[in-house]
Amino acid sequence: MDASTGDLAFLPLGGTGEIGMNLNLYRSGGRWLAVDCGIGFSGADQPEADVLLPDPGFIADRRDRLVGLVITHAHEDHIGAVAWLWPQLRCPVYATPFAAAVLRRKLQEAGLLGQVKVHVVQPGSAFDLPPFSLRFIRMAHSIPEAQALVITTPHGVILHTGDWKLDPEPQVGPPTDEASLAALGDAGVLAMVCDSTNATVEGHSGSEADVRRALPALLAGLRGRVAVTCFASNVARVQSIALAAREVGRSVALVGRSLRNLEAAAREAGYLADVPEFVPEDAAGTIPDDNLLILVTGSQGEPRSALARIALDTHPNIALGEGDTVIFSSKVIPGNERAIGTVQDNLIRRGVRLMTEADHLVHVSGHPARDELRRLYALIRPRYAVPVHGEWRHLAAHAELAQATGAQPILLEDGDILSLAPGRAEVVDSAPVGRLVLDSNRLVPAQGGVMAARRRMLFNGVAVASLAVDAEGRLRGTVRVSAPGLLEAEDPEAERIADELGEIIADLPAPLRRDDAALTEAARTGLRRALGRRLQKRPLVDVHLLRIR
Repeated sequence: MDASTGDLAFLPLGGTGEIGMNLNLYRSGGRWLAVDCGIGFSGADQPEADVLLPDPGFIADRRDRLVGLVITHAHEDHIGAVAWLWPQLRCPVYATPFAAAVLRRKLQEAGLLGQVKVHVVQPGSAFDLPPFSLRFIRMAHSIPEAQALVITTPHGVILHTGDWKLDPEPQVGPPTDEASLAALGDAGVLAMVCDSTNATVEGHSGSEADVRRALPALLAGLRGRVAVTCFASNVARVQSIALAAREVGRSVALVGRSLRNLEAAAREAGYLADVPEFVPEDAAGTIPDDNLLILVTGSQGEPRSALARIALDTHPNIALGEGDTVIFSSKVIPGNERAIGTVQDNLIRRGVRLMTEADHLVHVSGHPARDELRRLYALIRPRYAVPVHGEWRHLAAHAELAQATGAQPILLEDGDILSLAPGRAEVVDSAPVGRLVLDSNRLVPAQGGVMAARRRMLFNGVAVASLAVDAEGRLRGTVRVSAPGLLEAEDPEAERIADELGEIIADLPAPLRRDDAALTEAARTGLRRALGRRLQKRPLVDVHLLRIR
């Protein structure tokens, strides 16, 4: 796959055809450049997993030719996997001051802070990772310091937009640098690799300033405790909420680890300077309800988030009930509908009033709608358009729009190797791709044996037989069968299955019964058959064999 050293190629290992897990590679002169390294969240189709990461195996095998990893911004789907995957990549990392502050905290938690070289690159500045000449262009987004990346190579220029929007008043940081984008377009752009999240949405994404102006009047009409949940990384939104709370006489308490971490990173990078220190979570109870606003994590219904625990009345410091209000100042990420609905149902059951973007101006998207995409294509005028950062319906809508502007769209999925030069652009090969599951503090393949067993246990249960035999393989004592998720502890069916398994073992040939491995496998087969006959299930089965000599 690396035989050609004279071409320019693009390879997404994650984030194309899906939301999240962004990991993109560019090749030029036999060298590779990585852009972003993020996590994703599983949906209802993968209940056995929670946090997902792209499998970096392809580029890990070529890390001697990997010149660096560039982070476009500090959202989890672009930066959240760095601390977990860097040990496989072992390359320098480049990020703006805010993204670097966020990343350093993640690396410290992973015990890697002293190993990873994080180069801080100022927004809008240039740097070289030969054979790639790179330059950041400032883009507005729902997080500080989002950058598009201009990649200049001997074969042409690529604009990798990262996440962006056209917001004339983003509240934190400058608007998108349209003058630099126009100058880039005038100089000529071979390909634009561009955000597709809102490519199905007509019109404009709206301005963060509109939310800031609407919040004080909304809060002024509320009594009791008010909780607001938003994406922790949206520093402009956090600032807007804090300023609106101060205007209506409410103190703000931060509740949730990710909010505290992002606040620390934001203040370190010089943001939130006009926002007073927040009330500690354990001091919120000292403030009268009508004077308290709680800024809380859990906008996507994460089961272990602070808001989910508050909704179940299991949070150690914060309680909400009749007369209180929760504002969801966020969008629903596809796949999280059920989890968010569960949290909202639990809140309503407690008498809490809900406000969402469906009925109040409490959120605007950080991604471009179709009018903004058209404007960017008018500025850049790329020869090729490569939609990324979206599911297939988003990519297809983006491709249709790009074609209408005169660009040639190319639809890819993770693993496609797109040769952009020399010659015409085309998919020339494929790379192995996959997903990893973050399981506590380890990574396991999403399609490997561990997750397959967990899926099987989830839907079919698990059965374990325990038996003791002598040196000749004759049973000593009684066989015990435990089947959590299939049989109650005292269910007589368990005893009948155990008796049947005992008969199966007794009928086995004597030489087989004297071999531990063969006897264990035969017992597993017998247990599986007995369960299938009696319960019409095929659970995961195991046998604990004790040989008494």
